[in-house]
Amino acid sequence: MYVYGPVPSRRLGRSLGVSPIPPKTCSYTCVYCQLGRTTRLQVTRESFFPREDILSEIINQGRKARPDFITFVGEGEPTLCKDLGWLIRETRDRLHLPTAVITNGSLLFRKDVREELKEADVVIPSLDAGCVKTFKAVNRPHREIDFAIMLQGLVEFRRMYSGQIWLEVMLVKELNDSEKELRSIKNDVDMVQPNRVYILTPTRPPAEPWVQPSDPETILKAQEIMGQAVAMAGLESGQFGLSEFSDARQAILEIGSRHPLRRQQADEIEKYFANQDVISKMLENEELTIVAYKGEEFLLPGHFKRGRENHKRKEAINESALHKSQ
Repeated sequence: MYVYGPVPSRRLGRSLGVSPIPPKTCSYTCVYCQLGRTTRLQVTRESFFPREDILSEIINQGRKARPDFITFVGEGEPTLCKDLGWLIRETRDRLHLPTAVITNGSLLFRKDVREELKEADVVIPSLDAGCVKTFKAVNRPHREIDFAIMLQGLVEFRRMYSGQIWLEVMLVKELNDSEKELRSIKNDVDMVQPNRVYILTPTRPPAEPWVQPSDPETILKAQEIMGQAVAMAGLESGQFGLSEFSDARQAILEIGSRHPLRRQQADEIEKYFANQDVISKMLENEELTIVAYKGEEFLLPGHFKRGRENHKRKEAINESALHKSQ
């Protein structure tokens, strides 16, 4: 399935999500990503799937659900899909619903990407750093992504785009949330001149287990420095669209792979389908894993846990090799 939801969004209301790219295909591998580490790090744009198939799902589910927004986001970076502009235009012309694109902004230096995104009603790029060093530490970009060129792409897009730009700044404790870092980000935000600025901090289990959200005091300081920024440090609330799923297992896997579920949310999905013990069986079969983060339990696809374990094994092997060489 390319389309999921509607899902409750703190910014977009009832958002019908569209994923036009394969899982974990991205130009960044951000330390805070709620979907885990990037497994396919690339900057080359492709037609990953038949665009007519994606559009068919958008039209069918959009007509039934009538969401507040059709949101192109995916499980990585949606602008890597070179059919994105066509999908936005066709969606708008056929459904007459607002469209949004959630992007890391890394490819906006490309004219073709800027031209395609200007068709959307709202574009939500991220900007988590004000300098090269922090950019590499937080976002861990593909080697071909240059910080200055990326930032200039955002600025050029603002100049030619008449829609709404809602810029996101994700704060990670002791990584990009010092006053110096915040003022550096603020300088770049002023260059972009977005319509809104959202201050976020991780609320779901991040790709790197050491990542922690910024303190409330730091978030307030960030708002003060950024000006009219809106803090979004809480969890979203609301119901998921479930009518397109055949059972609880399918719904939990499809939604959870793109929008990690709190245990309570998964329990509500199980109850909706009147399926008993689905979650416990999925945990037993390692289709799901429980990850605790900031006092909440999340049910994540099993590959999330395996990815962390594989990374730990690699780190242990590298450390062992280093000790032997000394």
